[in-house]
Amino acid sequence: MPLARRLLLGTMETAGVDPDVSYDLSVALSEACANAVEHGGGAGSSGAYRVTAYLDGEKCRIEVADEGPGFPPGGHRLPFRAVHPGAEHGRGLCLIRELADHVRIGRAPGRGGAVVSFDKTLKWRKDAPLVAV
Repeated sequence: MPLARRLLLGTMETAGVDPDVSYDLSVALSEACANAVEHGGGAGSSGAYRVTAYLDGEKCRIEVADEGPGFPPGGHRLPFRAVHPGAEHGRGLCLIRELADHVRIGRAPGRGGAVVSFDKTLKWRKDAPLVAV
């Protein structure tokens, strides 16, 4: 989890992404990875998860997929319930939703497991070497 976050932050810094956007994406990534670690290791599963991040025009899209039981069919709204402010668990997906522009959750097609993907429009520093055109 820390490695994925460091790689994302380093790449965003090199590309010239605004630090606030980079921070939001890195926190959302950490939450998605924490969920994959906590909930993604079902019976017969290796507990592994996959992180994919890429630029798509002027936005960054991140996907975290695990090998666990996945989300319940048709329950796509369930994880976005309100969480008590003092709660220590159950905040991950709500936090991702607050930090990202679009969030999608579902099951990995043909493999099972959960998939959380989210994207955010990028803002660039004035000295950015890679400004989207």
